[in-house]
Order: sequence, then C-alpha cells, then structure tokens
Amino acid sequence: MHPFRSVLYLPGSKERVIEKAQNLPADALIFDLEDAVAPDEKENARALVAKKINDLDFGNRKILIRINGEDTPWGLEDAKMAMAAAPDGILLPKVESPEIIQTLSKSIPNDRTKIWAMMETPLGVINAPAIVSADPKLEGFVLGTNDLAKDLRSTTRTALIPAISQVLLAARAFNAVCVDGVFNAFKDEDGLRKECLEGLSMGMDGKTLIHPSQLEIANEIFAPDPALIEIAHRQVTAFNDAISKGEAVAVVDGKIVENLHVETAKRLIALDESIKAMSK
Repeated sequence: MHPFRSVLYLPGSKERVIEKAQNLPADALIFDLEDAVAPDEKENARALVAKKINDLDFGNRKILIRINGEDTPWGLEDAKMAMAAAPDGILLPKVESPEIIQTLSKSIPNDRTKIWAMMETPLGVINAPAIVSADPKLEGFVLGTNDLAKDLRSTTRTALIPAISQVLLAARAFNAVCVDGVFNAFKDEDGLRKECLEGLSMGMDGKTLIHPSQLEIANEIFAPDPALIEIAHRQVTAFNDAISKGEAVAVVDGKIVENLHVETAKRLIALDESIKAMSK
C-alpha cells in the first residue's frame, strides 16, 4: 500500500520547481502538462518533463504525468512521451467514458505504468463506475473540483458533495484510489485544514495540492491517528486470540471486535507502516 495523503501538482514548464520537488515530503507528484502550462510552452514542457523524470531521483514518491486531452494538438505526443518515460501513472484529463482508458491501456508498453482519471465533468461523474472498471490498469481517480464546479454552476463546496461522493463510491466498489480536489486559497491554512478533514471523513485517500506549503497539513490529517493505530494493533491481537479459541468475536475496551473491524484495523496499520517507510 502506497500512501496518497499529499499529491502535489508541478507545472511541467518550471524547471526549478521540478528540481525542488525531489526533497519535498509529498507522497505523489503530478507533472502537469495540461492546465498549468501555457499553449506556447506545451512542447517545451513535454521535453523538460521527459528529461527530468529520466535524470532526477524522486525517491519513493509516486510520479504521475498529467497529459493534455486527446482532442488537443498536444495530447497524442504527450501520451507517447509519457509511455516512453514510464512513470508510475499517466493522468488523463476530463475522462467521461471507459473507451479512452481501454485505448490507452493497450498502448502502454510496460506493467509499471498505471492509468489515472481526472473526474471533473458531470458526464464523467455519471459514468464513474464504468470508467473505474474499464481496465485493470486503472489505479485511481483524481477529483477536478474546479472544473466540476464550473460545469455544475456551483459556488460552494457543499454543492459538489453529491458528485464527489458518487466518484468515491465507484472507486471503493472497485478498490481504486480516490484523491480529493485542490484547495485554491493556498495561504488559508484553516480553510485547507477544514477541507482536508471533510475529505478524510468522507473516506478520501488524500488531497491534491497546488503549493508545497500545503503539504504539512495534508500529510498530518490523512495520516492515521497514533491512538487509532494503537487500538488497531490491540484489535488484531485480540481477534486472533479469539479465533484461536474458536470464538468469532473479541472485546477491546468494552467494544465488540468482529472481522470487519479487523479489516479496517489492518488497513490502518498497513497505511501507517507505508508512511513510516516513506520518511526513511
């Protein structure tokens, strides 16, 4: 299990920003060739990203490349570059149907590179179950809440919750990662904290970020609470002891512990261990 608490966008045209990212405490990095790059910089950004992924060491961070859409002048060449660079994932913008996932999957020449889908349009949200189940290479969803708000004509985060929940539900049904959208006011720490806590309570794996200053809060909130990890270890131990005695349930702190609680406990323990491994 790899954590996705903090997924930081990096403009593909900014060399210094990409180089600094080698030392940032992000769980994953998105080299962005789409929204973060001006049209006249697209080709330069593509070449720069290809070079930096090959030349630099980003440690055990997951590396994704967000390419331009197939309906743009740059999409095809972006896809070719991304497949040759062999990152951990290729992030497709504005995915609305399973066909684009299936087409890309057939072209990826290695087993390492997975496919990620931006869910940022009403049609994409409606088709989320078909998209997430389109191909085994589909690893995760990234919410594009800015574009989604535009298309829905929404002015509040609350108005987006039904759509966000539908995407999350589809992800969980097929064991895919689901990462929440960005928080635009990167200097508003209280606002970011509130939105991260909301995403955590919904069940999100983490949050996409637009500035390194947001990393600390996202990493803190989406990491398991140490107190919960301590309880999780005791739940697993108690349940195993109960099973060895021929019993189906255990009791920890006066509360029943069944198999479903143990599954949750094991997931939290695995996440905690993977986060600790990231910091080594």
